[in-house]
Amino acid sequence: MSYQIDCLVDSRDGTGESPVWDARNNRLFWVDIPGKKVQMLDPASGATRTWMMPKVIGCLALFEENSLAVGLKDGVYRFDLSTEQLTLIAGIETDKPDNRVNDGKVGPDGAFWVGTMDDLNMPKLPLAALYRVTADGKVEKKVSDLKVSNGLAWSGDKKTMFHSDSRGPWVDRYDFDAATGDISNRTRILELTEAEGRPDGGACDIEGNYWSGGISAGVINKFSRDGKLLEKIPLPFPTPTMPCFGGPDMKTLYITSARGGQSDETLAKAPLTGGLFAMRVSVAGAPVARFGQPL
Repeated sequence: MSYQIDCLVDSRDGTGESPVWDARNNRLFWVDIPGKKVQMLDPASGATRTWMMPKVIGCLALFEENSLAVGLKDGVYRFDLSTEQLTLIAGIETDKPDNRVNDGKVGPDGAFWVGTMDDLNMPKLPLAALYRVTADGKVEKKVSDLKVSNGLAWSGDKKTMFHSDSRGPWVDRYDFDAATGDISNRTRILELTEAEGRPDGGACDIEGNYWSGGISAGVINKFSRDGKLLEKIPLPFPTPTMPCFGGPDMKTLYITSARGGQSDETLAKAPLTGGLFAMRVSVAGAPVARFGQPL
C-alpha cells in the first residue's frame, strides 16, 4: 500500500515519544523526553499546548478526568492539567540514579506498565526492568535484566502482551491475564538488526498485529503475532519512535520522532524530523485503557 504521511506538528522534539489518544476529548498527548515536555494536539483545529515537567519524562497515560499519569525519571506521578500540580503515585528505581523511566503504557488490567533503561552506559547494560504500577501506588517488578525497556502493546482481545528491549534488540510476546495482570509463556518472536529497524515503541491493531517504530531504519514495521513481517512502511524522516492509533475511527496512525543526535546533512534532507506525523491506515487500533480503569 502507499500512504500519505503528513507532519501535523513541527515540534522539533529531541525525542518525541509516548503518543496517547484521548478518545473522550478527541485529542492526542505525547512527550519530548529531553525537552521535559507534555504536549497536546487537537487534530480538528490544529491547536497545541505544552506543559513543562521538572524532570525528564519518559511516558504518559490518561488518568482521571483532566489528569494524566506521567512517568518522570524516578517515578509515576499524577499531573492535573488544570492546576499543573504533580503528585507522586509511586517511586521507580529511586536507588538507581543512573537509570530512568522510559516507555510505559496502561494495559487492559488498568495498571500502568512502566519500563526503565540504563541511562549512563554505552553500550547499554542489563540494569533495567519492567514494572506494573497500580493506581493505589503498588509497584511489582515483572521483567528484569533489561537494557532499554520499550515497545509495550496489548492485543485487542486482551490476551497478548508485546514488549521489546531496544538494545536487545528483540521483541517478546507474553500470554496476558487481564483480570490479574499476570504474564506467562514468554516467547522471543523477533531479533532485529539496525537495517531492519531497532524496535522502539509499539502499538497493536484490532486484528492482533504489532506495529513497531523502527527507529534505526526510518520505517514502521507491521508484524503478525508470531513475528512475521507483514508490511514495512518507509517514512519521510529517519527516526520514528512510537506509533499510536487514534482518531474517531481509530484508523489514524500517529507517529512521534526524534531530532536529537541527527546530523546537519540528515536534517537538511528531512527538516521535519522530530515532529509529530500521521497517516491513515486500513485497520483500526486496539483500545488503550485509562490508568485505574480496566478495559
